[in-house]
Order: sequence, then structure tokens, then C-alpha cells
Amino acid sequence: LIGTFANQNAILKQLNARTQAQATELTELNRTLENRVNDQVAELDRIGQLKRFLSPEVADLIVEKGDNSLLESHRRYVAAVFCDLRAFTAFSERAEPEEVIDVLQEYHRVLGGLVSAHGGTIDHRAGDGLMVIFNDPLPCDEPVRRAIEMAFAMRDAVSVLLQDWAKNCHQLGFGIGVEAGYATLGIVGDATRSDYTATGNVINLASRLCDQAQDGEILISQRAYLDLEHQVEGREVTGLKLDGLSR
Repeated sequence: LIGTFANQNAILKQLNARTQAQATELTELNRTLENRVNDQVAELDRIGQLKRFLSPEVADLIVEKGDNSLLESHRRYVAAVFCDLRAFTAFSERAEPEEVIDVLQEYHRVLGGLVSAHGGTIDHRAGDGLMVIFNDPLPCDEPVRRAIEMAFAMRDAVSVLLQDWAKNCHQLGFGIGVEAGYATLGIVGDATRSDYTATGNVINLASRLCDQAQDGEILISQRAYLDLEHQVEGREVTGLKLDGLSR
């Protein structure tokens, strides 16, 4: 009997030791699984933030390289494009909120696709306004040409939208401003919300040109036009009053 009890006791000790080892292993698996899940959630959040202001191709490339240094503050020659709808404020005041949202969603869906197709970077959206830059964060060939090609494509696409909206008595227009020059670019914000943005005179002038553009008009600065004078036809516009700019 003593031998039997001893054998059973030994077996129980082995089972207890195995159970403890399995419990330790399970705890470690849970810990590593939690870390992996947290890492994946953080990575998805990072990708989502990048894709808010970069084309999907650029965002994926930055994630693939694991190099955020591309987004650190720096100075670079860029082409800047501003566009927005004419008479949008008056439209939003008299239209139902649901109608305004429907127009904006369709508008930004179409423009967002064109920005990605031409390799641009969305700096920001503000209501009906959109700012796009070329040659940053990744360099590209002929940024001004890309900007103008995108502007032409935007004008054509939005003209179709304008015809559809007019059927619902929404009288809107569309204007674009383009400038090229050196800007300072980088991430601005805090831990909870940040945006990749560009600042400088090139940005201000593109915005002012957009403000002055009539429906269906693309206004481009003389400096940007010099990059394209043998590729596109343009006519000089005089008498523009650009707020905050001396010339």
C-alpha cells in the first residue's frame, strides 16, 4: 500500500507540475498575443492616419519602409493646387443639410479619386475646399505638369456633377488655383490629432488664385506657367486683387 500511495503521489506531483507549466505557457501566449494585437491596432491606426492626407500608394510605401522621416519638417519645391465650389455658401444656406452633405460627399469622392490617380497629396479638406500638393512627401517628375493635368481632369469631372446638381436647382460653379515654388512641409498637431501640411507664399498664392477663379477657370501663376508654356495654352489675366499679397 505504501508503494502504491508513493506512486500516486509522484503522479500527482507530475500532473501538478505539468499543469503549472501549461498555465505559465498560456499566460505567456496571452501576453504575446495581446502585444501583437496592440501592435496591429497601432499599425492600422497609423496607416489610417497616413491615408487621410496621402495617396494610398504613398501611405503604403511609407508603412512598408517603416520610415517616418519623410514626414519630418523640411523645405521642398512643390506644385500647390487649391479648388472649391463657387456659390457654395449661398447654396448651403438655402439647401437642406442632407442635400449639402450629399453634394459634398459626391464632390470629395470624385476629387479624391483624381488626386490619387495623379499621385497628389491631399493637404486638407475644408467644406468644399481642397488643397493638393505635388512632389512631396515623395518626389515626382514634373510636379507642375501633374498638377495641371489633375486640374483639367477635376474641371471635366466636376462639370458633370454641376450638370446633375443643376437638375435639382443647385446652382454651383468650380474654380482652381495653381502655384509652384518652395514651401515648408511637415506634421502639425498633437498626440490626439495631427495633419501633414505645407506653408509658405506658394500656398498663399495658390489659395488666392483659387478665390479669384471664375466657374470653369484654372488660374495659374506666371512662375508655374513658365514650367509649362510649351505644353499648354494660357491667356494673361490682369486686374486681380489678391488679399494679403503685394504683387
